[in-house]
Amino acid sequence: METVVSASSEAVKQSMEKAMKSFDDMATFNKSTVDAFVQSANAASKGLEALGAEVMSYSKQSIEDYMAATKAAMGSRSVQEFLEINTDYVKTAFDTYVGRFTKLGDMASATAKDALEPISGRFNAFMEKVQSYRA
Repeated sequence: METVVSASSEAVKQSMEKAMKSFDDMATFNKSTVDAFVQSANAASKGLEALGAEVMSYSKQSIEDYMAATKAAMGSRSVQEFLEINTDYVKTAFDTYVGRFTKLGDMASATAKDALEPISGRFNAFMEKVQSYRA
């Protein structure tokens, strides 16, 4: 009878130790996951801030370019000169637009990549953890 009690007691003790280790592992894992989400939010915030600054810069430059082109067009001495100024402005404005929005697209992609990287790492760690429990 003592042997059965002793074996049962030892089995319970081992089970409790294993359970406590699992709880500790999960607590550590969860802390790392929360840290990853904080890093992700910080990266997204910085990226969105940079995108906003780029949009504001583009808007300001566009208005300044428009005002300069309008002033130049109003000072033209012929219809031909007016059309040349206007055509140059439209070409330049379009090229600037395409360049800036390409840059914004690149910035948005980089922001998304930076924001998802910590979360992706935690997902991979989770999958490894699941695989280790299955083994």
